Amino acid sequence: MTKKNKKSSVLKGPRLPAPDTSRHLLGIADLPKARIEFLLDAARALRLSMEAGQVPPLLQGKTIVNLFYENSTRTRMSFEVAVRRLGGSLLNFAAGGSSVQKGETLLDTAKNILALSAHGLVIRHASSGSPGFLARHVSIPVINAGDGFHEHPTQALLDAFTIREKLGALAGKRVLILGDIAHSRVARSNIHLLRKMGAKVAVCGPPTLLPPNVGALKCERAFRPEELLPRADVVMALRIQFERQNFARQVPSKSEYASIWGLSAARGKLLKKDAILLHPGPINRGLEIDPQVADGPHSLVLDQVSNGVAVRMAVLASLVNPDGLHTFLTTKKRSPKDKR
Repeated sequence: MTKKNKKSSVLKGPRLPAPDTSRHLLGIADLPKARIEFLLDAARALRLSMEAGQVPPLLQGKTIVNLFYENSTRTRMSFEVAVRRLGGSLLNFAAGGSSVQKGETLLDTAKNILALSAHGLVIRHASSGSPGFLARHVSIPVINAGDGFHEHPTQALLDAFTIREKLGALAGKRVLILGDIAHSRVARSNIHLLRKMGAKVAVCGPPTLLPPNVGALKCERAFRPEELLPRADVVMALRIQFERQNFARQVPSKSEYASIWGLSAARGKLLKKDAILLHPGPINRGLEIDPQVADGPHSLVLDQVSNGVAVRMAVLASLVNPDGLHTFLTTKKRSPKDKR
């Protein structure tokens, strides 16, 4: 076979259509602003129902699969709690110890899961685009729980929910994203969401840890935190993605990173009185954030964790049982607590 014929044989076959974004949650980039607002409002209604002990069983009789090819604590446990709070059943899959170790492909694994009559699939994978790939091949909703460098949409939604609950509307708020921007799917999803909602986003970090096309993000940028910290309403510190980079070649040392870009106790004093601090976790204490700041009055890190359950409940219900969620939202009496 000639090289030309070999190339044409690879490309032969029908092109699969793009996934229907109304049936899946693959990223924030293609998610309309109205859909973001709906999910945030639904999350608030569901959180209030949890506080009142009246959670609707919107996933009763439904089975959700956590398909995790990467390690996770907060995201995985949050989805687990969300499924159970809504009355659903859960299947947990981890690549280690599965047939993946014997060479089974992602698609074959997903098809076997479908054969178990699953109703929704939550996937975390090291390869960017994996959730979109599955969404083109399976008949059930796919939720992206983080794919490579690409996106982490539910993290951005819970961050937005946390900001909105503490500071009100996102529009006009100044958000500083600090740290390893280049390798962070959390940063990408947050930039997309915050800009859609009218927030003013700035990024800061070592030049080697900013994306090469940072100008395309349409964000303010700086190489020193002191330039932006005093004006920020929200500071979102990021974890250094050691597993996705060669840190030693991009930053001289951990101590240098901490001294120049870390959120030290001294830099914490530059924050406005009502500014809030977020971090997607896990925190590398003493590197990205000083413990005094991570546990200080500005920190809403644990609020992010608890808010993640309500947000993921909203996402799951909106995709797996949209009619049930609509009925819940339209018949639920507005609580006196539900006032801004």
